Amino acid sequence: MKKLLLLGAALAASLTLPLSAANWPQWRGPDFNGSSPETGLPSSFSKTNNLLWQAPLPGTAGSTPIVWDDSVFITAADAQKSLLLLCLDRKDGHPLWQQEVAVGDRSTHQGNNMASGSPVTDGKTVFALFGTGDIAAYDFSGHQIWARNIAKEYGKFAINWLYGSSPTLYQGKLYVQVIQADPPTYPQALDDKPHRDSYLLCLDPATGKNLWRQIRKTDAFGEGMESYATPIPFESKDGTQILVVGASYMTAHDPATGAEIWRCGGMNDRHEEYWRLIASPATGAGMIFASSPKHDPFIAIREGGKGDITATHTAWKLSDHSPDVCTPLFYQGKLYLLDGDKRTFLCLNPKTGDRKWEKQLPVRDNFKASPTAADGKIYCISERGTVFVLQAGDEFKILSSSELGEGPDRSSIAIAQGALFLQTQKAVYSFGGK
Repeated sequence: MKKLLLLGAALAASLTLPLSAANWPQWRGPDFNGSSPETGLPSSFSKTNNLLWQAPLPGTAGSTPIVWDDSVFITAADAQKSLLLLCLDRKDGHPLWQQEVAVGDRSTHQGNNMASGSPVTDGKTVFALFGTGDIAAYDFSGHQIWARNIAKEYGKFAINWLYGSSPTLYQGKLYVQVIQADPPTYPQALDDKPHRDSYLLCLDPATGKNLWRQIRKTDAFGEGMESYATPIPFESKDGTQILVVGASYMTAHDPATGAEIWRCGGMNDRHEEYWRLIASPATGAGMIFASSPKHDPFIAIREGGKGDITATHTAWKLSDHSPDVCTPLFYQGKLYLLDGDKRTFLCLNPKTGDRKWEKQLPVRDNFKASPTAADGKIYCISERGTVFVLQAGDEFKILSSSELGEGPDRSSIAIAQGALFLQTQKAVYSFGGK
């Protein structure tokens, strides 16, 4: 009888716990596609509705919060030009620790600054990369494990609107892409190195040392050589690949060596000088998706192939409403695109590009943050802080909208541990059911 009572008590206690408790370890979530398996999330939220906590920021950034269990990691640049990594308590938002990783230029360039990249974690170590080239690893207590500055080694980042990529952690390796202009002409990029290679760098997360560095060639020129995207892993039928987009091409790389497996063009066929690329790749349903610069055609690529696959593996293109800034969202078998400049949302069949719906959101300002999804809902926020919650699926439906403010808001909404996490220019917010 005693064993039965103990079993019953344990079962009753387990029923009070969430059925799932997913983390958000990097800026596109646990599956690198902008989605989460979390459930029980709010259909509406604001500063007075479903607010769990609010934590003031010591500085600004456009990065996305990273969540693992009870830790929330954010980056920021303060008024003293300190580039910071902070850890907050997920339950109530109080600060656990703050570390100055580097000192750099805080000045913004079209809303961007040196703290635009999001951190990444494996649950034991958190990694942060800044536009100064400083990258460092910390344990969850805030103790530094290693640090280095790759810009001092290979040249300052030659990117017009300041570096904006985030590091990617996958299968025990840390990936950093630097897709930049050559030769450097921007004042913030000038140093004693007259040329700049674009490259994909693979580091040992335990030590920060190079495992390999792959130079990435292109026939693009000027600002068209630059990319603000983040490398994304892809489990293809031919094995794991690391995808890099920018400088007129999508390329796939061998995670063991960095060797280029294939490349696909079509993202700047007119060879425009200022066609910088911002949105990261997305994958789903055995497909790879690339947003071309400045609303040039959105491209869907079939997996497989080697060498130049532009003519053989381009599955379909979208000529209108191609996102310029917002990274695509793949969720529950559907592809969602947000044309932030025209404030238009699309739901597509990922295999064919056929549109299930296309609707304009009722707001006047643009979107720079990328949409995220969970629990049958899609979350997005405009630059001036208008939050939309949409119903995911075959039917377009706005579940709610509210004014959060505190723009320019360019941080995507993270989803983890039964709650939403959003970083504005003034604070970090957590929203969820009470």
